[in-house]
Amino acid sequence: MNYQQTLDYLYNQLPMFTRVGTSAFKKDLTNTLALCKVLDHPQHQFKSVHIGGTNGKGSTSHMLAAVLQTAGYKTGLYTSPHLRDFRERIRINGEMISEQEVIDFVADHSADFEQIEPSFFEMTVALAFDHFAKHKVDIAIIEVGLGGRLDSTNVIRPLLSIITNIGWDHMNLLGDTLPLIASEKAGIIKENTPVIIGEYQDEVANVFTKKAEEQQAPIIFASQLWEITPLTKQNNLLSIQATDTGNQTSDYELDLTGTYQLKNVKNVLAAVEELNSQGFIISEDHIKTALKQVQKLTGLAGRWQTLSTDPLTICDTGHNPEGVQEVLKNIASVKYDHLHFVIGVVNDKDLSKILAMLPKDATYYFSKPDIPRGLDAESLYQQATQAGLNGATYPSVKKALQAAQAAAQSNDLVFVGGSTFVVAEVV
Repeated sequence: MNYQQTLDYLYNQLPMFTRVGTSAFKKDLTNTLALCKVLDHPQHQFKSVHIGGTNGKGSTSHMLAAVLQTAGYKTGLYTSPHLRDFRERIRINGEMISEQEVIDFVADHSADFEQIEPSFFEMTVALAFDHFAKHKVDIAIIEVGLGGRLDSTNVIRPLLSIITNIGWDHMNLLGDTLPLIASEKAGIIKENTPVIIGEYQDEVANVFTKKAEEQQAPIIFASQLWEITPLTKQNNLLSIQATDTGNQTSDYELDLTGTYQLKNVKNVLAAVEELNSQGFIISEDHIKTALKQVQKLTGLAGRWQTLSTDPLTICDTGHNPEGVQEVLKNIASVKYDHLHFVIGVVNDKDLSKILAMLPKDATYYFSKPDIPRGLDAESLYQQATQAGLNGATYPSVKKALQAAQAAAQSNDLVFVGGSTFVVAEVV
């Protein structure tokens, strides 16, 4: 098979959660372990950091990877989902896995796939681990796909685990209370392995401290170690000041300028301290150099990203109540006359909380992301209308964006979001 045929095989033969939803989710590590056995246990052949949480795990993963590669370490990075190219999921020092390596992996192991019957995600995780082992990375940053305890990535033995925060997402799979969701996320806490919790949240903090105690895992809350103050935003860089518990300050510039990165950078700074204590050599200069060019170093896209300046058009992948709340904070920080909001969502979300949060004085452009799991634009329109939002439906995300940009005046803001898959169609 060529590369496109290989991708078609993966997408069509194996269930893919991001496309079809719950039916593709397996709460079981059996298949991943079986694949890793066939591959001679690649997950134990490199050092790793495991990153989970509801929001911010992708940004945290990319920032930490950028810091490590700037410090001279050959750094693997596994994230999901991808925006434009499947190969975005698997990178070494920012370079995507080659098309040929994807083709060869599937060709070499198709018989194993037929016997084991892995999901799309299980296969992709195995490919990533195999790739990192073969290329002998110094360290790999591994982002959890969904949950933690039974996520396919949860077969590694990391140097460090990070859980960014807990919010309302995938309740049909992880539980309908924050403590239940936290319990699933806490499943990546390993015996005698340090864990960083990004945000101290009263409702779930004890879930993490109890799990860490059981595992004899040293635990810290990054939000209690660092105070981050935003200073200025210019030349597409956000200047911040970080103050530690000893009142020592450091100034950084971030090319990821969303206000929510103020939380994520705490995770990165705490992780660097821990890795340095384990023998890594990461300097202040490495951190400063990396944080101002994360997008260039790692290929990260879709995080408060400017698509156009005339009219000003910005996209963001925030898609659950907490993520949307952060998006709205960023929108509020922009000076504009009128907001044009291009929105699409997936069909297994509880929309009531999100729609109630959205500004009623904006004009909405409803569309369906181009995946089977996308919610029909008309259904979204009906629910949004009941929530007091005004707008019209469009046959595609791109048509909706074109209409929004055509209607926008020079001082208006066009925002594109609601789903990672909506953003994937415009970046």
